[in-house]
Amino acid sequence: MALPKLIVVLGPTACGKSGLGVDLAKVLGGEIVSADSRQVYRGLDLGTGKVTAGEMDGVPHHLLDIVEPNESYSVAQFQQDAYRAIDGILERGKVPLLVGGTGLYIRSVTEGYTFSDAQPDLALRAELEGKSVEELYALFQAETGRTLSGGEERNKHRLVRTLEKIRSGLSLEEAPRAPRYQVLQLGLTYPREELCRRIDARLWARIHAGMIEEVARLRADGASDTFLEGLGLEYRYILWYLTGKIGSVDALADELGRAIKRFAKRQTVWFRKDREVLWLDTAGDPLAQAVQAARRFLAQPDG
Repeated sequence: MALPKLIVVLGPTACGKSGLGVDLAKVLGGEIVSADSRQVYRGLDLGTGKVTAGEMDGVPHHLLDIVEPNESYSVAQFQQDAYRAIDGILERGKVPLLVGGTGLYIRSVTEGYTFSDAQPDLALRAELEGKSVEELYALFQAETGRTLSGGEERNKHRLVRTLEKIRSGLSLEEAPRAPRYQVLQLGLTYPREELCRRIDARLWARIHAGMIEEVARLRADGASDTFLEGLGLEYRYILWYLTGKIGSVDALADELGRAIKRFAKRQTVWFRKDREVLWLDTAGDPLAQAVQAARRFLAQPDG
């Protein structure tokens, strides 16, 4: 039986995926499903680059603002939510577009990972939560043989979750897969120097727009420091600024900017491993290229 068709717009941070997704959806008569692990949270707007109502320009968006701060949200939950959203779009006769930069979220849908139904081991979680970040990182290195950098080695929340998965035997690389869609993946990025310039410009624009105040408001409304630090990047570094670990806004912008650039590099490496991605030429007209590729893909016979 022919699989329905799904278009993906992916790439590193600050490359304009949201805008391209909206423009492409308007041309194709589509709706957008967000694939961003932080934009699912309510109140995380400036720090995540969440598209505004005006920027949506009438295009329906799904999987934004569906989880409260402090709540956990897994890739398995995202996959099921994304399946429901995509299938609903298809039932309405529209074109589904999966748009975002969280590589694992995207692959869970495009490759159809099959997740275990095993319940969390609460005793294991409690044991890991009781360890220091140094102890957790040592365990991570011992069990994976890998090293982390860019602050990830100090991210207790993610170390705990990763060790939980390792101890429970979850390996996505070995997981059975059952793809549900025919997929066209469109990649959007820029040369390194230009991408870094875009990151710096966007960071300062968000600071001036109130990104620091957004994090302060989240804390005042009950978002825990552990939750905010676990989000990484903007939320972690602004938390450090608000708690005095970083002494000035200029120092914040410098340290955070460098961290975002390291993250963008890791994103690019992740996406470049997938040879099925059609990379658009941002020096030309990426929208025209995307429209041409999408129309060709949608016109292909099912099968």
